[in-house]
Amino acid sequence: MPAFISRQLRSRSTSPTRSRSRSASPARPRAQDSTSGPQPMELKGHTQAVASVAFSTDGKYIVSGSDDKTVRVWDAAGGDMLHELKGRNYALNSVAFSPDGKYIASGSDDTTVRVWDVEGGDMLHQLKGNNYSVLSVAFSPDGKQIVSGTYEGTAHVWDSATGNLLQELKGHTSVVGSVAFSPDGKQIVSGSWDDTVRIWNSTSGAPLMELEGHNNWVRSVAFSPDGKYIVSGSHDQTVRVWDSASGAQLMVLKGLDEDVLSVAFSRDGGRIVSGGDYGTIRLWNSASGAQLMALNDNNYNVSSVAFSPDGTQIVSGSDDKIVRVWNLNSGNA
Repeated sequence: MPAFISRQLRSRSTSPTRSRSRSASPARPRAQDSTSGPQPMELKGHTQAVASVAFSTDGKYIVSGSDDKTVRVWDAAGGDMLHELKGRNYALNSVAFSPDGKYIASGSDDTTVRVWDVEGGDMLHQLKGNNYSVLSVAFSPDGKQIVSGTYEGTAHVWDSATGNLLQELKGHTSVVGSVAFSPDGKQIVSGSWDDTVRIWNSTSGAPLMELEGHNNWVRSVAFSPDGKYIVSGSHDQTVRVWDSASGAQLMVLKGLDEDVLSVAFSRDGGRIVSGGDYGTIRLWNSASGAQLMALNDNNYNVSSVAFSPDGTQIVSGSDDKIVRVWNLNSGNA
């Protein structure tokens, strides 16, 4: 049986525990933020918690992965479910569209990365070589490679066409929960439960830099669209912005009272979205660090957030089994 870990981990320990199950009940109550925003469109169909969501590069589709062992593809405009991709016996932890929108990569507790055809819904490749849960997946900008982060504390780079393993990135001392390519494809950023963010050479697999500052698990990382910055979200209840060239910490976005589970830049780089415990989604100005908006997702933990390509929408995935699409033009963003 593969070694796996539930994402519903809230207590801090010296090493990750596998004993806590993902809860179907809301996160503990919290005071509502004074800043309100738009009401979302709800995409319903998953039967367990939604772990990961993403927009296609043309903004027409949304993909979601869930603890119900399915990947689902939705029409972003109308909210209709277009495909339900099955074939797994374990929970889904991460999903990502290829840059051309033709393929989906998924990472699961079954220790594999799978590549799916969007139009037909068929599984094309099953990438094997991990011994533990795959918690994060991302395509390179040219779509030729996939990077995956695992529970065992390593990241792997794969050829997306052949499924061959190209590199193994070693250096983290705990779970690698988030990975992403730089916009030019030359680097990979990883966030780990060892409290660090690391940057790697994507071709050689060599470690380039270790970014220290968080004092709890790093749950999510992303490059800015121009590649100059990295954003990270952590269980230390902060969002941090880093200089990707020097590794300097440029900004700490504070004032949160929730663990941060997911972060993303808008395509123009001007905003950051964060999702976390208590159902909170926050929108930030990436230059000033000012909070622009706070949205509440029914007090259920928000495991994943992403911007639409045009920046007018945010998609979120929550423990209450629902994918939500927020139209920022109808609020005060």
